[in-house]
Amino acid sequence: MSTTSPARIDAIRQNLSESSSPEEVTAALELVLVAEKDFHRLFDAKLIGVRQRMNLPLAQPTSLENVPKEQEQEFRDEYINAARIVGQHFLDDGQLGEAWAYFRTIGEPEPVREAIEKIQIPREPDEEFDQVLNVALYEGAHVARGLEFLLKTHGTCNTVTAFSQLQQQMTPEERRAAAAMMVKTIYDDLQATLRREVEARMPVLSPGAGVKELITGREWLFAEGNYHIDVSHLHSTVGFARALDREDAELKLAIELCDYGAMLAPQLQYPGDQPFDEYYAANRHFLSALQGDAEDAGIAYFIKRLEDEPDEPDQQLIAFVLLDLAQRIGRAEEILTKTSSFVSRMEDPNGFSFTQVCLELGMQELLESSSETNDDPLAWTIARLSRAEGSHE
Repeated sequence: MSTTSPARIDAIRQNLSESSSPEEVTAALELVLVAEKDFHRLFDAKLIGVRQRMNLPLAQPTSLENVPKEQEQEFRDEYINAARIVGQHFLDDGQLGEAWAYFRTIGEPEPVREAIEKIQIPREPDEEFDQVLNVALYEGAHVARGLEFLLKTHGTCNTVTAFSQLQQQMTPEERRAAAAMMVKTIYDDLQATLRREVEARMPVLSPGAGVKELITGREWLFAEGNYHIDVSHLHSTVGFARALDREDAELKLAIELCDYGAMLAPQLQYPGDQPFDEYYAANRHFLSALQGDAEDAGIAYFIKRLEDEPDEPDQQLIAFVLLDLAQRIGRAEEILTKTSSFVSRMEDPNGFSFTQVCLELGMQELLESSSETNDDPLAWTIARLSRAEGSHE
C-alpha cells in the first residue's frame, strides 16, 4: 500500500502535463519532497531519476546490486552525488545525525565536522544537543570536539573515561587536540587548588604562579598523603599528553603535572605499562625530550630501560616507545638501528610498520638484514626492490 498521500501526488501533477518528460516527472517529485523536507525519500527520488536515465530497473532505486558491470562506476558516482546533496539538505535543516548517515556512507566527513565546529555549547544540554554529542563523539564525526562538549556538559570524569576508551580510534591530530584540552583543564584546576592552600598560609604570592612554582620547596603540601586533584584524572591526563607536539604550549604544563605527580605519596602514584612503570619520572623524560629541553637525557633514559629489561614482550614495548620518541624529535635513524631487533616484526596496517619506517628513512639495507634474521621473504623482497628503485633514480 502506498504511503504517498493524494495531496502530494496532486502537488506533483500541478507541475506536469501529459507530455512531460521523465526528467520533468522526477524533478517535480524532488520539488515536492524538498518542500516537505522528506529528504530520505529525496535520495530515493534522485536515484530513480538516475536509473531512468541509465535504463536500469526502477524498483529498489538505492540498491547497488543488479547494476551491469559496465555501468557500476557511473551509478556509484551518481549515488555519491545524491548522498552528498541529501546530506547537505539535512545539515541545512539542522538534522546532524541524519546528515552524518549520508556523509559517513560516502566517506566525506568534512561538512559535518565543519557544522559541529560551529555549534555552541548550551548552558542546559537538551535532547537535541545530546544527539549532536553522540554523533560527534561516539559515532566519530568529530571526536575532539565531542570530548570538548562532554567536558563542558558532563565533567572531567566522564571525559577522561571517554578519551581513554576512544583514543585508539582517533587520528593523531584529534588525540593532540583532545590532549591539549585535558592538560589545560587539569592544570588549571590543580593550579587553583594549590594556590588556595598556599595562600591560606602565606597570602603574598606572585599573581601568575604556576604549579611548579607553587609546589617548589613546599613538601608540606603533600604531607600525610595529601593531594589536590583527582589522582586518577592526573594519571590519565599525563598519559594523554604524550600525544602533544613540540610547539604545543600545553607540553610545558604537562611536564609540571609530572613534577606534581612525582611528589605525591607512593600509594597515589599508579604505575603504567612499560616503560612507564615509574610513571611520572618516565613521562617527564618523554615529554621533556619531546619539548627539546632534554633530548639526550630522555633518549638515554629509555635506552637504559631497554638494556636493563630481561622480558622480551616488555623489551618490545620499550623499544616501540623509544622509536616513537626518536621519530618525533628527528632522531629516528639513530634509534632504529638500536631497536630494530625488537621492532622488526611489528607490521600493523593501521599503526607502526617497521618496513614503512625503514623505507621512509632510506634504510633498505637494515630492512634487508632484518628480514633475513626474521626469515621474512616479503620484507626481503620489498627491501631489494626498493634498493633497485633507488639505484635507478
